Amino acid sequence: MRPASLLAGLAATLALAMPAFAQERPLDVKLDQATQVRLRAPAGSVIVANPRIADVTVTDARTLFITGKSYGLTEIIAVDALGRPLFQRQVAVSPGETGSVRVWRGGEAIEVACGARCAPAAARPSTAP
Repeated sequence: MRPASLLAGLAATLALAMPAFAQERPLDVKLDQATQVRLRAPAGSVIVANPRIADVTVTDARTLFITGKSYGLTEIIAVDALGRPLFQRQVAVSPGETGSVRVWRGGEAIEVACGARCAPAAARPSTAP
């Protein structure tokens, strides 16, 4: 085999293999909101890497609701009864687009939900910026 055709064959092999290594963008879930995920087959188990950041509610064997609990990044994996992955994705929990404000007093933050008026939101742990 000539070096040029060997190199072309290697390049084609790598090009076909690249999508297997491509990482999907994290699933964006808003704080205190839920996102629905439908699975292609029934789940046997669901694993949340950091349950302080996100939670999963299984409503039936093929439907998950991912709820943002705290800001951050975690991973959620759903596998079938044989342990084969059905869903594996990083989940980024971020603040909602509108309606909340964080007020800092000293080193303590207070989350305020605003509609026509503002009121303290449900208590959650806070960290200094």
